[in-house]
Amino acid sequence: MIDHAVQHLDDRRQPLELVGNTPLLRLERIDPDLPPGVQVYAKAEWYNLGGSVKDRPALWMIRAGERCGQLRPGMRIADATSGNTGIAYATLGAALGYPVTLALPANASAERKRILRALGAELILTDAAEGMDLAIRTIRALVAHEPERYFYPDQYNNPANPQAHYETTGPEIWQQTEGQVTHFVAALGTSGTFMGTARYLREQCPDVYLVAVQPDSPYHALEGVKHMATTQLLPGIYDTTLPDAIEEISSEQAFVMARRLARREGLLVGISAAANVAVALQVARQLTAGVVVTILCDSASRYLSERFWEESEWVESGEGI
Repeated sequence: MIDHAVQHLDDRRQPLELVGNTPLLRLERIDPDLPPGVQVYAKAEWYNLGGSVKDRPALWMIRAGERCGQLRPGMRIADATSGNTGIAYATLGAALGYPVTLALPANASAERKRILRALGAELILTDAAEGMDLAIRTIRALVAHEPERYFYPDQYNNPANPQAHYETTGPEIWQQTEGQVTHFVAALGTSGTFMGTARYLREQCPDVYLVAVQPDSPYHALEGVKHMATTQLLPGIYDTTLPDAIEEISSEQAFVMARRLARREGLLVGISAAANVAVALQVARQLTAGVVVTILCDSASRYLSERFWEESEWVESGEGI
């Protein structure tokens, strides 16, 4: 009994240790017509402490701020977010003792706003029609007014954002596929996930094909994803030369894929995750052999109030998914 108890205590982990090392899942039932030599995998990022891929850059940016002295005890973390990075800040801030202030578009899902408030975050809701650009301008004005009170990670321009994925997501994918990954697919928001992961994979294999995903218009329902061609505030960390291709996806295609993943794979994922999978399958269908890897940014728990879940199964028979 004593030996068992000691072993149990040795297995304990600190909350921040739950960031990274997420499972890589093979999607086997989502498209039974894929060629036998083609495999599609996805990183299950809801296994992170705060429930999304954004835990990785949030932790790296907070730690970078502490190291350089920009984030000190008694200061607040303040940034613009569509939801997931904010939840990551609020989760990690609570674990580390930092209060959090966030500007986000008012049309962020009800679940995200409830989670943020439950974690104690102060929310500034901005006009949804202005998207993330207004949220960014709002938080910048707040920080400029009281610079000593706030630490502004600036996720769109902070090199620690892609560095988190260069140091964790990329190496994990490389190890989990045993170096066999041939294609990487990820949506562009801040672009940190794509930039950091893609750079690492390209260093390991110059022939890896890198596909970025964006909405098919500036008016879309893919929370956290940017239409780069029309955004007024292009992320400073975004390198336009890195993607081999940029594929566009409609909100409707993402909705269909979210339902399909739930009903064929038992995976309830968010809308941007579904968009990633839809494009990954488009890429996979063009291959005769290869290993395509994408990112499941979060689970569906932050989107279950959305009406698209109620659509009938027959809607999923449409082309182009």
